Amino acid sequence: MIPALGPIGAKLAQGIGEGVGALLGNTAQPAQGGASFASMIGEAATRTVDNLQQAEQLSAKALQGDGDMRAVVDAVMSAEQSLQAAVAIRDKIVTAYLEINRMAI
Repeated sequence: MIPALGPIGAKLAQGIGEGVGALLGNTAQPAQGGASFASMIGEAATRTVDNLQQAEQLSAKALQGDGDMRAVVDAVMSAEQSLQAAVAIRDKIVTAYLEINRMAI
């Protein structure tokens, strides 16, 4: 399993981003019925971890001879796409953070 990724999604789901936004002077509240950015990122991280764990479980079953190869391939491809999307989002967030740090005050 991938236990190291679980705490990341949990921390994001708790709303760590909320405190950072307030620290930077962003006091805007999410729209009525809308989700905050931190909760959306947390949910995406949780879904990514779930996809990776499901692919890992199906792969283990297939190695034992109990799994369907098509289901394994579908799960692994879905997990790969989820991981690539998560890495791309992380890269964009890091780039935005570095760009904000370079801004002159």
